[in-house]
Amino acid sequence: MEPQLLHSVTESVATVVIRHPERRNAMTAGMWRALPPLLDGLAADPEVRALVLTGEGGTFCAGADITSLREGPQEAQELAVRAEEALAAFPKPTLAAVRGHCVGGGTQLAAACDLRFAEEGALFGVTPAKLGIVYPASSTRRLVSLVGKAGAKYLLFSGELIDAARALRTGLVDEVLPGGDLDKRVAEFTRILVSRSQLTQAAAKEFADGRTDRDVHWAERARGSGEAAEGVAAFLERRQPRFTWTTSG
Repeated sequence: MEPQLLHSVTESVATVVIRHPERRNAMTAGMWRALPPLLDGLAADPEVRALVLTGEGGTFCAGADITSLREGPQEAQELAVRAEEALAAFPKPTLAAVRGHCVGGGTQLAAACDLRFAEEGALFGVTPAKLGIVYPASSTRRLVSLVGKAGAKYLLFSGELIDAARALRTGLVDEVLPGGDLDKRVAEFTRILVSRSQLTQAAAKEFADGRTDRDVHWAERARGSGEAAEGVAAFLERRQPRFTWTTSG
């Protein structure tokens, strides 16, 4: 079966599936290259209001396909970082739905999402120390922002895998679900996300990611958007708001 990234859009939620079952959904060079333009297309689609990244079957992603490292570790790492940064820059809420192994490049991708929900039994690891590879500075900073310096050093120094319960305690994941409940919870939560104001979400995402110089920009976008007026009216009328502002508009 050819390694590929599958995607679909249902009820305003884009789902991107990592598919490479022969190697536990490891990312090939071609898959790393394919992710940024795929994300660009989904970001420009006004129907898309949230994105879910997951792996096919019982594994999220076992990292980079090791055969690509033989062709050039530096090039493979650069491709992974470009894909990771494209995912982090996606302008709408992103959620990684994790089953099974989420290791190496898989953890890079999951960490680049805004949120991470995991199934019990999932395993996480950052393994460059097992291969003698220097983990990228941008990826290290992102990991530190989630699990703190000590947690990041534990993962990077040892290359050991941690279970979903420890990942939850350290902040690497946001929710852990019993087996069989992950898809239901992800569907439920993304329905909540798509019902909320994209204006609020887009500004909050920038501010949370360190763009604290954009207050004026977002104040200007808010004026005349009608989002606050609709939110207040919906509250007073005891109905669901119908927010219409979009990042792709």
